[in-house]
Amino acid sequence: MAYLRDIVFPTRRVALMTGKLKAADKRRVMDDFRAGTIDILVSTTVVEVGVDVPNATVMVIQDADRFGLSQLHQLRGRVGRGDKDGTVFLVTGTKNEDSFVRLRVMEKSNDGFELAEHDLKLRREGDILGSRQHGIQTLKLVNVIQDAELIQEAHAIATSILDTDPTLDKPEHRHLGYEVKTLFGEGDD
Repeated sequence: MAYLRDIVFPTRRVALMTGKLKAADKRRVMDDFRAGTIDILVSTTVVEVGVDVPNATVMVIQDADRFGLSQLHQLRGRVGRGDKDGTVFLVTGTKNEDSFVRLRVMEKSNDGFELAEHDLKLRREGDILGSRQHGIQTLKLVNVIQDAELIQEAHAIATSILDTDPTLDKPEHRHLGYEVKTLFGEGDD
């Protein structure tokens, strides 16, 4: 922060906002930024949603390859909200071609639904469910894009079952109950 304030932008008023700030301090920083008493706001993704500063026109996202397309879309939606256009620079040091492909999608689309679908196509289902970190992939026979109708139908059936038998104790649901308890570690049966 000191480097940006003192070396890179010595003639500008630079402030920092992170999730670690108290709510009152976050409000103060955003009010100052909105009022124009802060020229440059250096921030974590705490600005992702709900920040509306019409004068914000430029955003630089460091390590952009580490974010999902939907999150990048949310972030870039913070600039260009007023009567001036916004510009977003996605900065990355990665050499990974898949990351470049993902970031190039951002150049071509402003449609959040299209970006979310593209993100799903690029990432495996285990990544979405957070299981990749645990070394397992729970969806082996389902593709979340191609099988969307099947997933919706399965969800409707599961909801119906849980509405009538929330503990899965009925004889016709005992095997299902066992599998759920085994999967989520809620039973020794």
